Amino acid sequence: MSTESHPAALPPQPTYAPPMTINVPRQGVNVAARQAMALAGLGLIVLSVPVGFATPNLPVGLPMAVVGAVLLGRNAVWGRRWVEGVLRRYPRFEKMAPNWLMTRVFGREKRVFTD
Repeated sequence: MSTESHPAALPPQPTYAPPMTINVPRQGVNVAARQAMALAGLGLIVLSVPVGFATPNLPVGLPMAVVGAVLLGRNAVWGRRWVEGVLRRYPRFEKMAPNWLMTRVFGREKRVFTD
């Protein structure tokens, strides 16, 4: 019988995920589309003020502002920061927003305010 034992077991080789394909043009188009939607949201917010004053009996300005804030908050980091700052400064806006909207746009529940 041989006195030699089996060689020590080698440590397992690390397994790596398969390489991802790099699709730069597609990513560039996605970034450009998101920034365009964020700018459209900013434009809707800016336009909602004069439209709201021009149509006092027909509430068109408020839905425009809400859609603009949603587009801005969902598509741009800078827009999300800006809208969060406005909500922090004016908590009355957050009180009026439904909980599902806060969850979908900002990924968080509404803050609880004590008056």
